[in-house]
Amino acid sequence: MRITLDLDLTTQGPLYPPSEVMDEEGNFIVIGTINRAGGAGVVTTEWGHALVRADSVVPAFGERAPYTILEEFGPSPPPHIGNKILHTLPLPLPCSNYPMLFAPEQYPAANQEHHPSYAFHETPIPDASPEHGRALSSPVRLRDWMAATGQLRVHVASDSRSAAFEAEFAGLIPNSLYTVMTLRERDLNPSAPTRPGPLGIPNVFVTDRNGAGSFYACLPNPFPRPDSPGANRVVNVVVLWMSYQLSHGGAIGRYGLGGDIHAQLKLRAPAFHELQTQA
Repeated sequence: MRITLDLDLTTQGPLYPPSEVMDEEGNFIVIGTINRAGGAGVVTTEWGHALVRADSVVPAFGERAPYTILEEFGPSPPPHIGNKILHTLPLPLPCSNYPMLFAPEQYPAANQEHHPSYAFHETPIPDASPEHGRALSSPVRLRDWMAATGQLRVHVASDSRSAAFEAEFAGLIPNSLYTVMTLRERDLNPSAPTRPGPLGIPNVFVTDRNGAGSFYACLPNPFPRPDSPGANRVVNVVVLWMSYQLSHGGAIGRYGLGGDIHAQLKLRAPAFHELQTQA
């Protein structure tokens, strides 16, 4: 069975922190699911675009609270929004409630590190020197980020024991390292979250000078029957720009959630319900 899906533009991983991208003033730039206050204490959630304060209320993991919204904008933002220079999140991550180490074998103390927010083009690359020829040297603005598009094709093998994932991208940040990750149905389970993993190993690609790229991976049994023992189906695919331009083997990043990985494309809602594989 084959399906083809268009990926959606985003800046968001889970709901907290609200975004994996900040502006020069330290506000979250949110393209994704936005929490708003409804009546009688109800929190409404819908897709949108907004600047959100970094001191928004942080609820317990798995719960929701309204974001403190500074300004909302649309798919074609006005110049004062579209020209914003994109930044990483500082460490420790602000407005985060996700209890996860992303590379526990490689960086067991990653959650204890302290770093400022960096403009994307000024993120310090480990062990880099000027003569190495860093490709990204000018600011990345929100309008540039919002040019990204991607299409994902998934093909379940004839024996149903694996599935191939193929993707084509355009409008990404040129000459840059990207990571592709899976989100599985139990990764955000409040009682026992599983660690998000790569879509294949290696799970990286490099864009060309125009921001185009492609990716292929084959996973064993990514869509088991929901009632099978230990089932943890792939429900989303996320394309992440790597601000430190590093790959981490079986981990998707060192800090996660805007510290060094920055979601740019994903599916708005869990998908692949019609696909089934077996071990």
